Amino acid sequence: MMPIQAVIGDVCRLVLLLVILSACSPPLAAAEDPSLIVSRFREYLRINTAQPKPNYREAVDFILAQARSISLEAKSFEIVDGKPFVILKWPGTNPRLPSVMLYSHTDVVPVEQSKWDHPPFEAHVDEEGRIFARGSQDMKCVGMQHLEAVRQLKRSGFEPIRTLYVVFSPDEEIGGHDGAEKFADSEAFREMNVGVVLDEGLASPNEKYRVFYGERVPWWLVIKATGAPGHGAKLYDNTALENLFKSIETIWRFRTSQFDMVKAGLKAEGEVVSVNMVFLKAGTPSPTGFVMNLQPSEAEAGFDIRIPPTADHKSLERRLAEEWAPIWRNMTFEFKQKASVYNQHGELAITATDSSNPWWALLEEGIRKANGLVGKPEIFPASTDARYFRLLGLPAIGFSPMANTPILLHDHNEYLDQAEYLKGIKVFESIIKTYTSFVGDSSKESLRDEL
Repeated sequence: MMPIQAVIGDVCRLVLLLVILSACSPPLAAAEDPSLIVSRFREYLRINTAQPKPNYREAVDFILAQARSISLEAKSFEIVDGKPFVILKWPGTNPRLPSVMLYSHTDVVPVEQSKWDHPPFEAHVDEEGRIFARGSQDMKCVGMQHLEAVRQLKRSGFEPIRTLYVVFSPDEEIGGHDGAEKFADSEAFREMNVGVVLDEGLASPNEKYRVFYGERVPWWLVIKATGAPGHGAKLYDNTALENLFKSIETIWRFRTSQFDMVKAGLKAEGEVVSVNMVFLKAGTPSPTGFVMNLQPSEAEAGFDIRIPPTADHKSLERRLAEEWAPIWRNMTFEFKQKASVYNQHGELAITATDSSNPWWALLEEGIRKANGLVGKPEIFPASTDARYFRLLGLPAIGFSPMANTPILLHDHNEYLDQAEYLKGIKVFESIIKTYTSFVGDSSKESLRDEL
């Protein structure tokens, strides 16, 4: 039997050790009041950054204040005057590894205020906990979830191995040409040594989160028809409007064939070519409207066409020249925008979802660790800024953690349930931990070598 003095001595040494460990370890952070987290989101939503006159300065000031509150390195700069970026940095313990970039845009689309049940920039919360505001889904929610996830991870004492960047950009809603397009080609971006980009996705009406590996690219097409002018009472062959409407009928048959595949469940929306007419221009103006007894010599129609990277683009171009705007019917066409589906290496600008890309599996792992469910990989039906990073050959994934939520981006009465918003923060906490803790093959100098 040990002497009582020895036992007392051992106990004293153990107590002393526990005291020292307690002093050296970061204190366990108490959970933050969810109402405070939601209030910061609502504050961001109240900043009117709707195009065409977004209040970028107020948004930048708000973001920088949030960065200071969680001790993130922060800088704001402009590539184009009046269109600011904000880059927040959480340095990793191994800065040689390619970094992780969480990306969101600060601008939102315009609103028709009379069509909303609640003011679109008031961030009203109804009795069901739904936050009504422009940008609640697209995509101020994601930008704030990035920040709140970092806030919670810092409070917990987590330290990333990879450097994490949280980026806020301008002008996505008008094409990103003065935003992400120029940023992706900037020295500032190259210095970040980004290995993977997480950008926006879409809400999911069911319990599975949607994840996007590519997107349809925009072909914005204007078709013009010409014909002889004439009296409004006379019947002519091949008038401008007759020729244009023949084309519109042909285009609509193609549109119907594509839409029917979606309706039948044979293809997802992002897997077909969508065509929508966005304007029709004809007639001779008069002080009271239009001249009613004169058939116009010109007529135009504009179409928003979205092409999936898996489509036969050459075939569609032939269809356009031979059927939609044939020269023999006095028709011409031009593209206001024609984005490429290929990256700078001549490959399809899509992100791999197989074992060649560890980031995809890591994203699914992070979501599942947060008790989330993941749907099958999808092509985004519209366009996001992620395309500019895919054009560089970088893996870029679209993801917005909104399950059991109707898709309301760009719609009247856009809203997000506050419980779903809070759950999304937990999901991003898990993803950030998973991504920034991933080291990869230590025999490689860069993860890009692996990819």
